Amino acid sequence: MKLAITTASLLMLAVASMAQMGHGVSKTAKHIITCPVSGDKLDMDKATKSKMYADYKGNRYFFCCNDCPSTFKKNPAKYAAKPHIKTPKPTK
Repeated sequence: MKLAITTASLLMLAVASMAQMGHGVSKTAKHIITCPVSGDKLDMDKATKSKMYADYKGNRYFFCCNDCPSTFKKNPAKYAAKPHIKTPKPTK
């Protein structure tokens, strides 16, 4: 019985963690970039629409999930060399 409970618990944990990663990028995505925190590929246009990005020292970093921005903001210098683009200038 303990083995069954342990196995079920591990399975639930694995499913929950998989839901947070491997977000999958659509085959039609035009702008693919890597999340600086998780290393997962993501659709930059989708991340922009959902405001899943942060600006740091003139650069914009895009994130794959809700956990990554807070991790990035705790220590942005740690991720500064990771994939990014120049922060877009505001349109008038």
